[in-house]
Amino acid sequence: MKFFLDFLPGLAFLVALFIPEDRQQGIYLATKVLIATSLLQIFLGWLITKKIEKQYVIIFLVVLVLGGATLLLKDERFIKWKPTIVFWIFSLSFLASDYIGSRNLSERLMGQLFDAPGNVWRSVNLSFVAFFLLCGVINLFVAYNFSTETWAMFKLFGFLLLNIVYLTGLALFLSRYATEQPQAGKK
Repeated sequence: MKFFLDFLPGLAFLVALFIPEDRQQGIYLATKVLIATSLLQIFLGWLITKKIEKQYVIIFLVVLVLGGATLLLKDERFIKWKPTIVFWIFSLSFLASDYIGSRNLSERLMGQLFDAPGNVWRSVNLSFVAFFLLCGVINLFVAYNFSTETWAMFKLFGFLLLNIVYLTGLALFLSRYATEQPQAGKK
């Protein structure tokens, strides 16, 4: 269910982009839909988990500001910056977590699955920093060198593929530190 919630706004954006025949109007409809579905994402996440996901709130605020600028100024460049801003916020969060608290974000997120030493968690954390920085740069490259439709498709499917490749590689790297999980029904 979380996977669906994570991709709901992006998928709705992509579908809405292709509804009007006039592609220029498509980006404005898609931006309105993105704002609405980002808010819906927060609400549905709360209904399911009874807590508000910080990442959904961050994304909604970025969508609201950049989507609002896109709609008010009739300039699609603002909404095209949204993935980059979100990626760079995540990158900064991972970087800051190396200096705040006793465990960085990587260890907090995956520490129950992997029992890695501190230097490994630091390397993993820095790999997240680099990955999110790179994704932000890739988004800008695609946004400014390809059509809006190509950018929108890449934003959803290209970044999904990049995430799968990165996380698979990360899981393979961390597999030597996997903790033994108790199996259901066994004591």
